[in-house]
Amino acid sequence: MAVLRWCQHTGVEWHYIAPGKPTQNAFVDSFNGRFRDECLNDTLYSTLSEARSTISSWREDYNQHRQHSALGNITPAEFATKSTLEKQAAQGQNENQDSPSSWRRLGSRVIPQ
Repeated sequence: MAVLRWCQHTGVEWHYIAPGKPTQNAFVDSFNGRFRDECLNDTLYSTLSEARSTISSWREDYNQHRQHSALGNITPAEFATKSTLEKQAAQGQNENQDSPSSWRRLGSRVIPQ
């Protein structure tokens, strides 16, 4: 099976989900149900290119424009931007604490401010 070979090659652990046990991976089961209900069941596709186009549009909306409750009701794009800015701010704060310009002299000791 190609997936198992890929897992072995990349070092990814394979976790088998037993048939009829969707709660073993509820996140994926929830996503698959939403994808099926909102995208696949809406249209009878005439061609593969039509299906690819519709799925691509749905994926774009889902990943960029739709708010997700798991992300605090913001879009994934907003979450990514917010996370990046928070990381940069934290890194900048750490760099400032370690820089000589943020140190002061107290007697014979130099301490960070």
